[in-house]
Amino acid sequence: MRGPGPTTRSPRVRARGATIAAFVALAPLLPASAVAVGTLKVDTALSYVCALPSGQRPATVRITATFPERASVGEEMRPTDVTTTVELPAGAVADLTALKAATVRAETRLAVDVAQGEQRAEAVWSGTSQPVAVPAEGPLVLTTAGDVPFLTTDAPGELTLVAGALAVDLAPSTADGAATAPASLSVTCAPGPDAGERTRLVTLPVGADVPTAEPTSPPASSAVPSPSASSSGPPTPSLPPDRTTPAGPETTNGASGAPKGPRVGRRADDGTASPAPAARPAAPPCLTENPTPTSLSAYVTGYSNVRKQKGASLLPVSCMLIEQGLSGEPPYPPPTDEIHFFVPSTANLSYQGRKQTPPFTSTFLSFDFQPVTATMVLEQAGPITIEALLRIFMSDFSNSTDTVVRAPLVLRVLDVEVNGVALDVGPSCRTAEPLTSADPDPSRHPGKHLVLQGKGRLVNGTDAVGYLLSSGGPLTGETTIPAFKGCGADGENLDRLLTASISGPGNYVKQTQGQSCAVDPNAWNPAECTEDSQPLVIPKPER
Repeated sequence: MRGPGPTTRSPRVRARGATIAAFVALAPLLPASAVAVGTLKVDTALSYVCALPSGQRPATVRITATFPERASVGEEMRPTDVTTTVELPAGAVADLTALKAATVRAETRLAVDVAQGEQRAEAVWSGTSQPVAVPAEGPLVLTTAGDVPFLTTDAPGELTLVAGALAVDLAPSTADGAATAPASLSVTCAPGPDAGERTRLVTLPVGADVPTAEPTSPPASSAVPSPSASSSGPPTPSLPPDRTTPAGPETTNGASGAPKGPRVGRRADDGTASPAPAARPAAPPCLTENPTPTSLSAYVTGYSNVRKQKGASLLPVSCMLIEQGLSGEPPYPPPTDEIHFFVPSTANLSYQGRKQTPPFTSTFLSFDFQPVTATMVLEQAGPITIEALLRIFMSDFSNSTDTVVRAPLVLRVLDVEVNGVALDVGPSCRTAEPLTSADPDPSRHPGKHLVLQGKGRLVNGTDAVGYLLSSGGPLTGETTIPAFKGCGADGENLDRLLTASISGPGNYVKQTQGQSCAVDPNAWNPAECTEDSQPLVIPKPER
C-alpha cells in the first residue's frame, strides 16, 4: 500500500532524503526487553480486545523475536525466533466446545505500522500453530510461528514498529479428526484501551550515525504512528498487505522520485542499480509440455506429522503442473451482501514423468527407542482438484479467497532400515487407499483424498496476503494414514507392522506453495519464471 506523499519536513529530515522502502512480513512486536551483543530481543505481552461469536472479550498477545542491533542503509533486517502467542479467554473455549471441537489450529495475521521520520509503510506478520487440545475450562493458548521476510530502507534513521490489528483464524476439529460445522472461526482483535505506548514494538537504527537503540521503550515522537494508525477502531480493523509499496520518496532537493527499495527476499544494492535476480536453489525439473494460456507451474514443500511416531516427515520440493480453470457459477448462492466468483482448477505432480513426489527419507524412534528409517514417495491415485472461491464484501469492497485442494495420494514405501539393518518391504508396499481427510463439502466431493485449505486476499488489487493459487502461500490440513498392504518379501507379511507403526488419524499437514509461473510465453514474467518457463521461486518448508 502506498504511504502518504511527501509533506513539509525539518531540514534534517530533508537532508536525509527520508524515503522508506520497507518490505516487511512476520517479525517481533513489542518493546525490546534485553540486548545481547549485536541483537535486540523482544518479549512483551499486550492487552487486546477480540470479537468472538459470543461477544467482545479481552485477550493477551505475547510476541518474542530477535532483531539485528543495527543495520546499514539498504541492508536486510531479518527477525529470528519469532513467535506470537495468543491467550483467548474462557469465552473462546465455550464457542469451540459448542461446536464439539476437541482440537484447534490457528493462523494469525498481525498488522504492523513501520515509520521512519514522516514516512510510513504497513505490513502483516503471519504465523500458524500446531493443533492444540481444547481445554475443558480456562483460557485457550495458541502459539504461532512462520518464516520471516526482511525489513529494509534506503535512508538512514530510526525505523519504529508499532503493533495494530490482529486476525486469528481458528480451524477446529472433532475428536475423530473431522472438521466441525462450521469448519472455521474468524476472530478479529485490536489493541485494548490500556495498551498505550506498549504497542510500540521496537526502534531499529539504520546507518552509522544513528545511536544504537536502548532495551527500553523508544522515546515518544510525533513521527511514530499511534496504535490505531492501521485501523479505524477495534475490533474489526482492516489488515494491511505483507508486501507493501514504499511511500513516495523525496529527493534532497525536495522533488519526488521513485522508491529504491528491493523486493522481498532480495538483498538491496547501493541504490544505484536494480537488484539482480537471486540464483534459484536446486529443485527438480518443472517443465510443462504443450502449455495453454491458463497453464501454471509451482513448487510445493512442507511437513506432515506422523502422530504415532511423535515426529514429522519433511515432504520434498515437488513440481506441481496446474491448469487454471475459468470463473464459473459458484456451487452455492452467496449471501445478499456478497459477490462470489468460483474458479475450479486441476493439477498433477510431476517427477521424472510420473505423477508423484520425489523420494523422501524420514527417521523415527519406533516405540520410543528403535531408530527406523524409511524412504517413501507420494503417488497420485487420481487428478488433484483446486477450488478457489473469491468473496467480495459489499460493505467495504474488501475480499477474501478460500481455496480447497483435494489430492488423492497413496503413500508408497520403497525402503526401510531398522537400527541400520535393511528390512525388505518388497516392491508393492503402500497404503491400501489414499490418505483421507474430512471434506468440507462431502456431497460434491465424495471419495478418499487429502484436503488442504488456504485463505488469502488481495489488497489494492495487487498485494497478496495468505494463500492464493497465483502467488502461493501456506496450505494446511489433517489426514488419516490408512492401513498398509503389499509389504514384505520371501513370504514375510509386514502389513500389520507398518500399519501398527504409522497408520492412524490426526496427522497435521502443512504445505507451502511458491509463486506460480504463468507458462504461456505471452505471459512470461522474469520475476516468476526462469528463462525456460519453470517456477523461479523455491519455497521453504514451514512447521
